Amino acid sequence: MYRAIRARQGLHWPRDPLRSTRRCYVTDAEIDKARQYCVAQLRQSDYHSYLIRHLLPKPRQDAYDALRAFNLELVRLPELVSSPIIGQMRMQFWRDAVNNTFAGKPPKEPIMILLHKVISELAEKGGTTSSIKFWLLRLINTREKYMDNRPYTSLASLEEYAENTYSTLMYSNLAALPVQSMHMDHLASHIGKACGIVAVLRGIPVLAAPSAPVKSPYGASVGGGKNPVLLLPLDVMAETGLKEEDVYRLGPRADGFQDAVFKVATRAHDHLITAREMLKNLHAGQSPGHDYEHHGEEQHEYTSATSSHDDTKRDLRRGFSVLLEGVPASDYLTRLEAQNFDAFTVRSSWKLPWRLWRAIKTQQI
Repeated sequence: MYRAIRARQGLHWPRDPLRSTRRCYVTDAEIDKARQYCVAQLRQSDYHSYLIRHLLPKPRQDAYDALRAFNLELVRLPELVSSPIIGQMRMQFWRDAVNNTFAGKPPKEPIMILLHKVISELAEKGGTTSSIKFWLLRLINTREKYMDNRPYTSLASLEEYAENTYSTLMYSNLAALPVQSMHMDHLASHIGKACGIVAVLRGIPVLAAPSAPVKSPYGASVGGGKNPVLLLPLDVMAETGLKEEDVYRLGPRADGFQDAVFKVATRAHDHLITAREMLKNLHAGQSPGHDYEHHGEEQHEYTSATSSHDDTKRDLRRGFSVLLEGVPASDYLTRLEAQNFDAFTVRSSWKLPWRLWRAIKTQQI
């Protein structure tokens, strides 16, 4: 049983953000139900993460399940609300839930219950939980900003979005281990950007397809559902001559569509190539090959800009499971290329479980 307890008057406990001003009990039965809920959500709506979680050591699965299920809730929220105001209210609910959970008062919500269990264990081991909270709040803020499916003005803005969502999610997983390493953060940044770009490409067949018309009880058409959106960067679309309306009408036959997808996919592939080169260099005891652009930013401050080869090997061994997110991204890009960059015809791959297993065995993504 995990609980946050208030000290009696006159006693002075060390200040701990997980201590509550009121008693809060989380039973083992509640934790088991919360774990089952999170795993079920991943199995149903984020199968790649569901595969990865089964390859993780059992003590690390709860943190992964909670964080990925939390991200899943934020991702699908825009499709579940009927107005922007309700969407903002839901985002505020999650913001309050995170703040209360880290204050030792988790709401009776499965994801927060499992997250409270994770951060309680981390705090008991002397770990710092503030980094996880920082990353989760940044994830909420970014998801809220793009909840209206606003277009990315440039490929650089898409990369910024990916850094503040998918890379941020990987940072939170590293913090939960805990692993504080500039090299691991650097790898997570590149892989997360690739994953964020791939997520946009994956979403094209869903978001850019016109929704089915709404029918009245008498069979008459009374209008359509949500309007289709195309989230390819505007500068890439202008460069390739691609028009949104053409994609909505013609799908992959729209002029410039496959060229635009190719340019965006190439940027994701470049990030994966960079991460692979970094891994190769770090395993060989060499420098990553280039500086980390986010070094010195909040939560990216390190006691030393350099680390010994033994420290780097230890961090890579402990944190490599976080980097597995790059394997499904790479698998998708391979299948996209095989379809001549027609995002509408890419299908799932039965080889992904084997590729994840091989990545763990070879310590390469």
